[in-house]
Amino acid sequence: MSRSAMFSSLRHRNARLFFLGLLVSNFGSWMQMTAVALVVYDLTGNATDTGINLLCQFLPMLLLGSWAGAIADRSDKRRFTIVTQSLQGLQALVLGVLTLCNLTNLPVLYTLSLLLGVVAAFDNPARRGFVIELVEPKEISNVVSLNTAVMTGSRIVGPALAAFLVGPLGAGWLFIINGVSFLAILWPLFAIDRTKMYPTVRADRGGTPVRDAMRFIVRDRRLFVVFVVFTLVGMFAFNYNVSLLKLSDVRFGDRRWFGILLAATGVGSLCGSLLTAARPRVTTRWFFGNGLLLGVTGLMLAWAPGPWAAVLLSLPVGATGAAVIAGQNSIMQQESPPNMRGRLLALSAVAFLGSTPVGAPITGWVADHVSAEWSLGYGSVIALVACSVGVALRRSQRRDVPSDEHEATAMQVDGGHGGGVVPETAGG
Repeated sequence: MSRSAMFSSLRHRNARLFFLGLLVSNFGSWMQMTAVALVVYDLTGNATDTGINLLCQFLPMLLLGSWAGAIADRSDKRRFTIVTQSLQGLQALVLGVLTLCNLTNLPVLYTLSLLLGVVAAFDNPARRGFVIELVEPKEISNVVSLNTAVMTGSRIVGPALAAFLVGPLGAGWLFIINGVSFLAILWPLFAIDRTKMYPTVRADRGGTPVRDAMRFIVRDRRLFVVFVVFTLVGMFAFNYNVSLLKLSDVRFGDRRWFGILLAATGVGSLCGSLLTAARPRVTTRWFFGNGLLLGVTGLMLAWAPGPWAAVLLSLPVGATGAAVIAGQNSIMQQESPPNMRGRLLALSAVAFLGSTPVGAPITGWVADHVSAEWSLGYGSVIALVACSVGVALRRSQRRDVPSDEHEATAMQVDGGHGGGVVPETAGG
């Protein structure tokens, strides 16, 4: 895997501008997410309340995400993203002002998190669909993985800054900084050269767009297995804002380790995303292999003997987790018709982010009533079981379906998916 292949999408000026703005903006977003978790935990001392706040933030993704993807497929994604990013910046500024005026309590925080979630449910498929339009169809897998790298890599700086600045500055100013940081992503949305974009075909209005996307996944047994496993892993194995906060407080005795551990998973996430981006075609073997490693390293992190050992173990946890996320996104995008990509991106977001309302409160309850260690450990066990079953199902399917490598070759002969005609047993 060459370095040039890993960053091939960045040869496009539009992609460089967008990713730079996205990186800066997400520093602020991670600062806010970390600071909100600390504020909620300081109010009650219960991880369950932190999980409920995450429920409020991601419940709209579960309820609205699929329909938001259908709307994104019918819309100008650049204009749509400008609106949703602006609204997210406004939410951060309102949260900051209320916090500085000492007007925040649990109901206020839950309400603002819910409003943020509604906007994010529509932003997610539009923004991720817009990223695909910045490059040629043959570079979709690479740009999707680089997008994951930027989103997760920003966790290297944001949480650590929040952990160390929330004391001297206060959470309110961190929220204000996040609101201002949205200017970084709005600028490239206006500045890009639209004549050098590769717009996807808009979906027709009417019909049953969400059910069409679900039927597309269900008809392909391989995609269906990947989607179900991804949903289970996303639901229970990625609730770091709950489990790592409780581990830092109870096991390591200092909540400041929370930001450091999140930053360490961010370093690993960047590596995992870039390794996925360097692959010309992402296979199910890569997806399931990293899912199994995520389960193993998650169990080791849960019972780390000390905080610095936990920091080291957070690196492979972040790397394998990001590889799972980027791998699933790439597999879905490799196989989707152009006019369905927004909907499949939205369904992926529902599977990952939309499952948080179920997993986060459960993780918080486990942290408060079982142990801090098992709040991370139980999700790791579920990841191991889900991926093991997925591997077994894939092996049984290969008696009827060609192998990933054979299918990839066949797709190259057919000219890839740029034309939008996708065979039901496409590879990857």
